[in-house]
Amino acid sequence: MSEVMKQKRFSILLASSALVGGWTMPANAAAAPPLGEQLEEIVVSGAYEGRKLGETIVGATVLRQEEILRQLDGSLGETLKRQPGISSTFFGPGASRPIIRGLGGDRIRVLDASLGSIDASSTSPDHAVSVEPALAERIEILRGTAMLMYGSSATGGVINVFDGRIPNDLPEGGFEGAVRYGHSTVNDGDEVTAAFNATLGKIGDSTLVAHGDFMFRNTDDYNIPGYAESEAFHDAEEAEEEGHEEDHDADHEGEREGEEFGIAENSATETSGGSGGLSLLFQDGFIGVNIKKVDSQYGVPGGHAHGDEDHEEDGHEEDGHEEEGEEAVTIDLNQIRYDLNGELSRDFGWFKKAKLRFGYADYKHTELEGEAIGTVFANKGWEGRLDLIEKGGGEWSGATGIQLRRRDFSAIGDEAFVPSTITNQFGLYSVKEFDMGHYTLEVGGRYEHTKYTADELGTSEKFDGFSASAGLGYDLTDAAFIGVSLFRTERAPSAEELFSNGPHLATGAFELGDQTLRLETALGVEATFSYSEGPFTLAVNGFLTNYNDFIYEAATGEEEDGLPVFAFTASDARFYGFEAKAEFHAGSFNSGALGEVDIHIDGQMDYVRAKLTGVDGTANLPRIPPLSALMGIEASSLSVDFRTELEYAASQNRVTEFELPTEDYLLWNAYLTVRPFDNKNLSLALKATNIGNVEARQHTSFLKDMVPLPGRNIGVAFRATF
Repeated sequence: MSEVMKQKRFSILLASSALVGGWTMPANAAAAPPLGEQLEEIVVSGAYEGRKLGETIVGATVLRQEEILRQLDGSLGETLKRQPGISSTFFGPGASRPIIRGLGGDRIRVLDASLGSIDASSTSPDHAVSVEPALAERIEILRGTAMLMYGSSATGGVINVFDGRIPNDLPEGGFEGAVRYGHSTVNDGDEVTAAFNATLGKIGDSTLVAHGDFMFRNTDDYNIPGYAESEAFHDAEEAEEEGHEEDHDADHEGEREGEEFGIAENSATETSGGSGGLSLLFQDGFIGVNIKKVDSQYGVPGGHAHGDEDHEEDGHEEDGHEEEGEEAVTIDLNQIRYDLNGELSRDFGWFKKAKLRFGYADYKHTELEGEAIGTVFANKGWEGRLDLIEKGGGEWSGATGIQLRRRDFSAIGDEAFVPSTITNQFGLYSVKEFDMGHYTLEVGGRYEHTKYTADELGTSEKFDGFSASAGLGYDLTDAAFIGVSLFRTERAPSAEELFSNGPHLATGAFELGDQTLRLETALGVEATFSYSEGPFTLAVNGFLTNYNDFIYEAATGEEEDGLPVFAFTASDARFYGFEAKAEFHAGSFNSGALGEVDIHIDGQMDYVRAKLTGVDGTANLPRIPPLSALMGIEASSLSVDFRTELEYAASQNRVTEFELPTEDYLLWNAYLTVRPFDNKNLSLALKATNIGNVEARQHTSFLKDMVPLPGRNIGVAFRATF
């Protein structure tokens, strides 16, 4: 790191500290709750339903609505990426999917109230997630395998988004609602959201409740601190053009004339959506329905977006300059979805509670080059699950469930690299928990059958997977908990990994699937420790997973249709790392007019290392997030909240043969919320991100060398609840 850069980052750190130390007005009751309170949060996802967050054996995070709104950043991936162990694909502001511990794609499930998102986001990095974080009331993140309940596509973790579209309790006073307006300067963006629940009346002993919500977001191309292309990529291009490898001085006048500077072209977005539904609430449960529609149009930045990006699995680099005559690529996404949710607490013999969920969605994703239609991706599918909670006894409890999924996927056009495929999946799971005083033992298993039918190829593939896990938790003291879990999981290869055979321009490759691929098997161990007493709280997770036949893509050295050929193959691999988060309550003071102010200091850090072990020696896996850390100071009172934080990502030099290293960065962010009235139903929130206007490139991003993260942004939001 240069001395200039070190001095700049030291100045940012001093400025951040001075701002907190010299600020006499308090802050953040509506920001994130203290970590100690978070560990008391009750988890509702997976086999851990009803368990305190600080007593789950796998790493988990629960985000309440206040924290979601503070971190809200257009897409689900960008909203969550500051959580420990989480990063994002960032294929521009319109498409950013979460990555957990370096795993993405078909190994991470994004859920809409415990059912899949039923879109095409796991197929390609330029495909957006149809789940909208702006309307979320709660998000739960399960790191590590969550596949026992949610299927083999959750071997790396689960993002479960709850937006309250199907009410399960009565609105206070018969009507509850909220409206929010936000504006951001980095992209001249505007966002409006509104939602309500209303009691309609009685039907016998039951109560009918209506729900409605709406959201609209519009942004222009976002501002960046300097050139769109990274210096490393620019130098590599220059060296290639000159036919020799040598360093080039990026500061030479005129060398970068004509390149994108100060703005990420073709990064504008426009998204609208809404839903309406009814719930019937009765004494021992509820049943409800909802219809939701989402429409989104977004540009893909980075020159001609198709043909310039690195690949999700391999990080190969292609020329990112837009050829003369090529049109910028925009994407038009539409989804309509129907959901049915119900719960009934009653004596069912062996069981005491039943939970039924069913969702159907019709999804279409059209890629436009100018006004011309390039490729149309369609996905009609449904998913249903029935979870039965067992009565158990005084020392044990459990749950058993069944899950069904069907996906009818097609791609028509120039980028139809995957044939039309019908996927049918059936899963059956059971988990048990034994309470032995200070010890808690958990065991579980899942059987899953997956069938792919590709009529265009005249073939079908079937897979039967068996997975199991066992965990032991121990209460060291009233304040400390430790847990260890072992698991063995089997994941069926995805349709893309089996049947791809064509140019995938979004990744700059001609992709070849392999129908001989078999189950991907993972054997792993995870340990967790949590402690909360007095002013100090700590949560730490560590993990190690060894994969047999880990599926990834490798360059063959050949070319097809002017693109390098990358073939899906399988080799052994190893992932290991940790997440840690700590908080210290530094004390309280009385500020007079603002009342009592609480001061909290928090910090977090995460790290993941991933490499292939089934090749000669070892080889790095691509697009693995570097070590990252975040440190913040909060002041919170009843009427004013304030937080400032430093967000750091280390450099990543452990790269593949076709992947460029990424430099480290340090960002300074600050948040202020004011609730000026006694009822606290009105709030004004200000946030400033990347205050130093630092050039930051996210190593997990497919566009990292084409487009940096947004520059300095000032956001303002007004929210009213009633």
